[in-house]
Amino acid sequence: MSDGQKNDKAVTSDPPLPDLRREREQFLKTFGIGARLTEEVLVEYETLLERVRRLEQQNADLRVTVETEAAIRDMLSKIERLESEKRELLQRFRQVEETRNIFSERFHEIESELANLANLFVASNQLHATLSPRGVMRRLKEILAQLVGAQKYAIYLADADSNQLVPIAAEGLRGNHVVSQPATEGQIGEVFKSGSAWIDEDRAANCGTVERPVAVIPMSVEDRVVGVIAVYSTLDQKAHFDTVDYELFNLLGRQAAWALVSASLFASVGRRLPGLESFIDLSV
Repeated sequence: MSDGQKNDKAVTSDPPLPDLRREREQFLKTFGIGARLTEEVLVEYETLLERVRRLEQQNADLRVTVETEAAIRDMLSKIERLESEKRELLQRFRQVEETRNIFSERFHEIESELANLANLFVASNQLHATLSPRGVMRRLKEILAQLVGAQKYAIYLADADSNQLVPIAAEGLRGNHVVSQPATEGQIGEVFKSGSAWIDEDRAANCGTVERPVAVIPMSVEDRVVGVIAVYSTLDQKAHFDTVDYELFNLLGRQAAWALVSASLFASVGRRLPGLESFIDLSV
């Protein structure tokens, strides 16, 4: 075979030229797929970005919630401490209030006791502040009226000759009621015989009558009953006798007769004091 034939064969055996249109379409197709992939990637990126933003917002909200809950827990803890302090203060206040009430009650008791002692002191001092029988009787009537609150009453001394209780003073009674009483009859006679005071605790003290006195007090000199004090009724505002009244009755029963007897004896000797010889050797 000649060289010319070989060259012709070589020329005829070259590959055909590529199809540019097809390559263009293939390129465009490949570019379109890339664009779609890019677009999908961008969409996915936007989605992920939105999710990140939502997560960040949720994280911020959660952080705020946690901080709020922590603040609430701290506030609740403070409230609990304040409630505990409040309970403790209330307990202390109740203790102080109870103590104050106890002291207040005790103070009133002491105040009442002092008032009672003052009444007894005044009564005793007044009875012995004079050696005039009239002065003693006037003070005795003042004690009955002002300290006891007696409105109607009579003071009787015993007459051994007639066995009668003779009224020596009275207040609030009409003349026909101020009369001698048998020393052995009625409530007055019973008290005179027994030497024990009688107080009607079943009736109001301001509702007594001449026939039914509310209190009868024996007056004694040492162990000898020499008279009685009969209280028929008290002032309207005094419905009951108090503890101090009982103490006053006891004091009057023991000292009123002594004061009257001492004043009468002093008056009977012309208000002269005993001579010095009466006081010699009193310590023997």
